[in-house]
Amino acid sequence: MNAAYIVGTFDVAELAFLLFFGFFVALVFYLNKESRREGYPLEDEDTGKIHPGSLFDGDKKSFQLPHGRGTYVPEDVARDDVNVPAVRAFKAGGAPYVPTGDAMVDGMGPAAWANREKYPDLTFDGRPRILPIAQSHELIVSPNDPQLVGFPVVAADGVTVGKVSDIWVDQAEHMIRYLEVETTSGKKVLAPMAVAVVHGNSLLAAILPTTSDEKEYVEIDAITAAQFDAVPALETAGVITRYEEDRIQAYFGGGYMYATPERSEAWI
Repeated sequence: MNAAYIVGTFDVAELAFLLFFGFFVALVFYLNKESRREGYPLEDEDTGKIHPGSLFDGDKKSFQLPHGRGTYVPEDVARDDVNVPAVRAFKAGGAPYVPTGDAMVDGMGPAAWANREKYPDLTFDGRPRILPIAQSHELIVSPNDPQLVGFPVVAADGVTVGKVSDIWVDQAEHMIRYLEVETTSGKKVLAPMAVAVVHGNSLLAAILPTTSDEKEYVEIDAITAAQFDAVPALETAGVITRYEEDRIQAYFGGGYMYATPERSEAWI
């Protein structure tokens, strides 16, 4: 019986228990620190005051960026401004904000965007991922599909805002990401393909020549014709950065709630 003791009455079972207990306590500390490596210390959403850290706060999270672009540390990026153009619906923590200006331009609610880096998304081999189809790597629109370039563009209010002047494709996914719209005022803006509906029977006409003709146009019901002038523009022609992508996607996405007064009201 005494052969099981290590020192005095300290035996193997007691050692195993203490090792497990010590490991479990260390694991709790480790997991809590890892869960607080980004977004901590906390910031008060009303005053912007940074709360003091705690024992569980972890080290800064860092990412090695591809294509030799260095290291990205989220905590080193300028913090978002909490002074948003909106007021709370009622005075309580977690109350929703009611926009006081143009919610789509100010980035409120579904129109919110993230301050992403101002460089284009790249393919695995370092080429721009999203670009006009003429500059892509041998991508074309099938001859049996609508070519889209030249199609009129109709906004949510039924007004023809311009025409499709180009197609922007994703070289990694081989799909259309944006339609370049030239408005009647001469401005060129990008509209996400996800909010566009193509009308017409170009494909059916190739299969069934007797199909009745239908007007060919692109419908973008996210925003009105007048709101196309405020679509975030590209800083460099032929290049779209991640920041610009987020701004454009957010603008059109926010249109489904803020484009018209009726959309932001309750259905019932």
